[in-house]
Amino acid sequence: MNVAKGTEPVPVPDTPASAPVSGTAAGRTARAEVVRERYRATLGAVPAGVEARLRLAQDFGRLPTEEAIAVLRHVVLTDNPLGARVQQLVHFGQLLALGRAHPARIHAQGALHAGAGIADLIGVAETALITAGVPAYALGTEIVAEISSAEDDGDAGQHPEAEGPSVR
Repeated sequence: MNVAKGTEPVPVPDTPASAPVSGTAAGRTARAEVVRERYRATLGAVPAGVEARLRLAQDFGRLPTEEAIAVLRHVVLTDNPLGARVQQLVHFGQLLALGRAHPARIHAQGALHAGAGIADLIGVAETALITAGVPAYALGTEIVAEISSAEDDGDAGQHPEAEGPSVR
């Protein structure tokens, strides 16, 4: 399948769900690693929730579902006029508004991985104050403070997984 960006076509692999499912453990492992690499490229790491979903998908022969999700995310995130940095900031803000702490942390880290700064994250938290109220702002500033503290301690770029896996 090709997705057009303006007038230049962007090649996108065929939807994996239409591909035959490899019966070998090595084949499933290799396919799962391709999914992990997409997350590493976007977020800088593979979230625990994605790892949990991949384990289930491999164990129960549902890897095509995870591959299809990864392809869709790739198209939406990379073939988009907003660019990776703004995309991650938008995700962060939307998740703050929804009160989804764990995924908001992941996308805050993703924004930093894509070139955003702490000031950008603070700006998103302040915007969330206006659009979603004090709880969204408080969550945003809590996340930014954690990230800022981690940067001071030399752990920037690590995904806080303290709340456990979030399968979404």
